Amino acid sequence: MKIYQANIVPLNDQVIGTAAHGTALFTVNGGSLTINIEMFDTPANLQHWEHFHGFPDGKPAEIATAAQDVNHDGFVDLPETGAVSGTTMVPFNDAPHEMDIPNDAYPVSDANGYFAYTKVVPLAALSKKFKETFNDSDLELDKRVIYIHGVTDDVTLPETVAGAVGHYSTHVTLPIAVGKITALN
Repeated sequence: MKIYQANIVPLNDQVIGTAAHGTALFTVNGGSLTINIEMFDTPANLQHWEHFHGFPDGKPAEIATAAQDVNHDGFVDLPETGAVSGTTMVPFNDAPHEMDIPNDAYPVSDANGYFAYTKVVPLAALSKKFKETFNDSDLELDKRVIYIHGVTDDVTLPETVAGAVGHYSTHVTLPIAVGKITALN
C-alpha cells in the first residue's frame, strides 16, 4: 500500500473573498486508488472542479503562487498555473478513471463552503486511460499537484482572466486552492 497526501492552501484568496483550504489523501492499495478530499471555506453552494495537474514528461509539478500572475491582473488563472504545475490530468469527479474533465459531476460545497469527496477508483482503468492520454501509465502522484477551482458568478473577474473550457466560464476554472502531493511511505 502507498499513501500520498496534500495540504491544500488558498490561491487567489485575496481577490475572491474566501481562503479555501483542506487536505487530500490518496491511497493505492491493490487494484484501487482511494481519493479522500476535504475542503473548507470554499465559495459556498457551488460546484468545485478538482483535479491533479502535472507534466506528462515526469517533471515534478509545483504549486502556483501569486508569482505566477504574469499579466499582473491580480489573479492567477488556469493558464498561468501551467508553467509550474503542468496540465490538468485527472479529475476528481464521479468517474476519475474516465478522465472526462469538463462536466457537471464534481462536488458541491454546502452553505458553509465545506465539502468532502471520497471515491474508490479502479487503478487499471485509470492507468489505461492515463496511458492513452499521456503515453505513460504511471500516475507518479508524488510529482503532481492538486487544484480546487471555482468562484461564484458575482465575483468580478477582469477580461484578462483566461481559462474558459468549452462552455464553462473562467468563474468555473479559476483556481482557488492548491496543494503539492507528497508520498507518506
